[in-house]
Amino acid sequence: MNGIFRPGMRAYFVPLVAGIVLAVSAFLPWVIVGNVSIPGVPDVEALWVAGLGAVAAVLALLSLITRKNSRHPLLIIGLFALGITFLSWQIMPRAAGERAKTMAQAFAIVDDTPAAPAAEAIVGIGIYLGMAAAAALVAFGLTIVVKRASTVYVVSSPDDDV
Repeated sequence: MNGIFRPGMRAYFVPLVAGIVLAVSAFLPWVIVGNVSIPGVPDVEALWVAGLGAVAAVLALLSLITRKNSRHPLLIIGLFALGITFLSWQIMPRAAGERAKTMAQAFAIVDDTPAAPAAEAIVGIGIYLGMAAAAALVAFGLTIVVKRASTVYVVSSPDDDV
């Protein structure tokens, strides 16, 4: 366990926490219609986000334990998760609003009353947390692209005095 906290691998705590937050965000409210919050979990998108978050957390933990680099897979996982959460942010509130409007119209038809205006659907905290965690995974994965400049140094030894 002491190897996990060595200076070279401490950066992998960022994708570990981001993966856990990404997985947890799937269980938080993704859409709020009126005063009813709808968690993301029953939907396929949220299951994908939870799975990608779990895989990211496992990869980061394995990198901490084995001291091996896994930035490329974390970048791919982050890009997929960011794409899914962004599309969910664009599509899910509109779909939930239309579903609420359809339900209000159906109740109005059954009750033979004028249709009440449907409640407004807004994005919940789960999508925002998921997007932030996915962006952190992408940012961490992109650090593989930025290479450090190698430091050239000369080791002086007593044999060089000749």
